[in-house]
Amino acid sequence: MNRSIPILVVAPLVLLAACTDNDTASGSDSIAVTSTDDACRLSTTEAPSGNLVFDVTNDGSEVTEFYLLAEDGLRIIGEVENIGPGLTRQLVVTAGPGTYVTACKPGMAGDGIRNEFTVTDSGSAVGPTGAAGDLLQSATEQYHEFVEHEAEDLLEKTEEFAALYTAGDDDGARAMYADARTHWERIEPVAESFGDLDPRLDLREADLAEGEAWTGWHRIEKDLWPPADGYTAATADERATLADQLVADTKELVERVEDLTFTPDQLGNGAKELLDEVATGKVTGEEEIWSHTDLWDFQANVDGARIAFEVLEPALRTKDDALAEELKTRFAELQALLDQYRDGDGFVLYTDLSADQVKELSDAVNALSEPLSRLTAAVVL
Repeated sequence: MNRSIPILVVAPLVLLAACTDNDTASGSDSIAVTSTDDACRLSTTEAPSGNLVFDVTNDGSEVTEFYLLAEDGLRIIGEVENIGPGLTRQLVVTAGPGTYVTACKPGMAGDGIRNEFTVTDSGSAVGPTGAAGDLLQSATEQYHEFVEHEAEDLLEKTEEFAALYTAGDDDGARAMYADARTHWERIEPVAESFGDLDPRLDLREADLAEGEAWTGWHRIEKDLWPPADGYTAATADERATLADQLVADTKELVERVEDLTFTPDQLGNGAKELLDEVATGKVTGEEEIWSHTDLWDFQANVDGARIAFEVLEPALRTKDDALAEELKTRFAELQALLDQYRDGDGFVLYTDLSADQVKELSDAVNALSEPLSRLTAAVVL
């Protein structure tokens, strides 16, 4: 069925948690995190409930990332990625009392170096109150509605795609692949927050751990766009198994989304996370290495980040109108570049772009990434 997108969505969108590149929120109450190649040290392992600010410095030799996880060590509360050696980035999250897990991931691989982190009861309400709180509450409610619609659209198109793939209609499946994945890419940070669904649905071959089963979109992508040499196509039974698993995992995503609630920091952090996805997977061409449909994913990530910003914009305007204007400008500039590569309802293949055109897109992503990294702190702190 074709359902109209909620009124708040004037363009494709998406959600999540927040990080900053600068020390805009640093202070005596911030928690210093030092990540090295073999350690993850925090200045404290306990903090009162409310807004937590982690200043993460990479003193190692590899790119790293930092996570605040739920007690089960799977669900992501907030994350900051792509911290190069010698750099400091900031993560701002809103957390209630409870036990959490912190993790640094040198090389951005594996389970990370983990430690328990305790949030005590500060005795104060968690999250903003008053007029600002009303604006942010409205933002999270609008975003939840958007995520639900995207998840339902994803399931509908995934079922159609899986049926084509199972039936051996490769042309039909290839034609639908990028369009169906758009709905996934718009809400990918939500799936990542569950911990286990993202690898089952979207793991790339290059990220497979030894002995790990490979399922999901990219496993099927390789079968639809097989390498020229040395590849054995999936059998009919294998196709059916892969397709059934893809649909089952997507149904589980839809069910989990229904019970989700969001906080303003998740929206702001999610927007930045989506831009990180563009910078690390789409701009490099690594995400869709077989189909080269990276620009569809690129657009979906940008749409998702923009929507998260737009629902937060009324609250942001009350605190930092200049930042709101800068973000609007940067989003528009990046969109104008993307529009140059449209082809009908989609885009040209990523391999059609020159090195200079890829660099131009990368520069526009970086220009947006910096002010977007300040969004969460601006609306939450």
